[in-house]
Amino acid sequence: MRLYDKPAHVLHDMLVNKEITSVELTQDVLSRIDEVEGDVEAYLTITRAEALAQAEAVDKKIAAGEEISFLEGIPGAIKDNICTKGVKTTCASKILEHFVPPYDATVMTKIKAENPVILGKVNMDEFAMGGSTENSAYHVTHNPWNLDCVPGGSSGGSAAAVAAGTAIWALGSDTGGSIRQPASFCGVVGMKPTYGRVSRYGLVAYASSLDQIGPLTRDVTDCANILNIIAGHDEMDSTSSAAEVPDYTKALVEDVKGLKIGLPKEYFVEGMDPEVEQAVRTAIKKYEELGAEVVEISLPHTEYAISTYYLIAPAEAATNLERYDGVSYGERVDGEDLVQMMTNTRDEKFGEEVKRRIMIGNYALSAGYYDAYYLKALKVRTLVQQDYTEAFKKVDVIMAPTAPTPAFKIGEMIADPLQMYLQDVCTVPLNLAGLPGISIPCGKSSKGLPIGLQIIGKPLAEETLIRTAYTYEQSQDDYHKQMPELGGNH
Repeated sequence: MRLYDKPAHVLHDMLVNKEITSVELTQDVLSRIDEVEGDVEAYLTITRAEALAQAEAVDKKIAAGEEISFLEGIPGAIKDNICTKGVKTTCASKILEHFVPPYDATVMTKIKAENPVILGKVNMDEFAMGGSTENSAYHVTHNPWNLDCVPGGSSGGSAAAVAAGTAIWALGSDTGGSIRQPASFCGVVGMKPTYGRVSRYGLVAYASSLDQIGPLTRDVTDCANILNIIAGHDEMDSTSSAAEVPDYTKALVEDVKGLKIGLPKEYFVEGMDPEVEQAVRTAIKKYEELGAEVVEISLPHTEYAISTYYLIAPAEAATNLERYDGVSYGERVDGEDLVQMMTNTRDEKFGEEVKRRIMIGNYALSAGYYDAYYLKALKVRTLVQQDYTEAFKKVDVIMAPTAPTPAFKIGEMIADPLQMYLQDVCTVPLNLAGLPGISIPCGKSSKGLPIGLQIIGKPLAEETLIRTAYTYEQSQDDYHKQMPELGGNH
């Protein structure tokens, strides 16, 4: 029996009913890794022995008649910028090639309390800077639906592993769309929670006012269950929200009657792939059939969101990456003196995209340009937030494509960073405003590549997003059940 293609909640029930053991499940997923990882290349580190030991411990618990929690005994993968005690955390960068954190990120402490099976750490764009996972210092991850295409980024390894069946669930991080866009490209569910809903303690910082950890899963039910585990206040993170965490699984109901859906004209941009627009509009029509009401809205400052993001994010990145100087931790390249050593270290160990963003950031923060660029970007960020505040007075959720195109070919945009940055046009505004968003599969292109529908909510309105996404998912028979044809098991 194939187990790697089932969602966590189905596998949880099978474990509880003793139809399978955690060891059988873990071995099935590890065999899947052996079979297709050579093609997909989602992983950077695989912790095989630890995974089987974790599975055995869960089986003993079940055999003793003890109750198990939702994730217990279920194999998942962790993006390589989330600190895992005793397991390498490289951020897909040469500068952290041998870094083993002495502590766990808060999300890892919460996840580990559930006794899941952790399979290892997955690939990403270096320091989460990129939209394709081509900027990893180690290898490019391939989209399981078409190995010539990118899986999206920066959480491309997380999305590809879930889509390929080499992990049942995964954690990613989202700074400008890095959970939602790969979820869209790989045909899985990806949620970026409200800024502060999930602790950032132990997430290696890219842009501290934008970063957010979230789940990538097979379906909305798994997403709600994992959000239950990782959400909540954390004293170790000063930006963490103190708002009480509801039980997100209670939002798993099919009901959108009377739901007001905002359709922003600015999100259906020129140059958008017609198949993407078609799939998204068809999904929205489905919502109307299910009893929701569609309202045309305007978010007038959307056109400035990309330029605003690419000033704020690199400025914060330049500050956050100052610590990689070859002194305290990380790799070192020697030089004649301290300055030369630092220069050599950063020159050799940082990739092109990271250097590009550090330079943009330092330029924007420099004395002569701070007011002209960085300060102005902060003001526009406020205007973007106000657009959403106004829109949410009229509507409950906003819907748009997750990305303007399906997955593009590997190498297609690497020479044109600007074109790559424009891929974030639909996702970036949420990070600027700190809002929650979820991407769910809503169609396929004529080439068989997945297309994602993005649902955007008010701050801390994850429950509304889960209910809205779940209702659509249940009205469709197949998008969230399909698996790409990889390896010999089809």
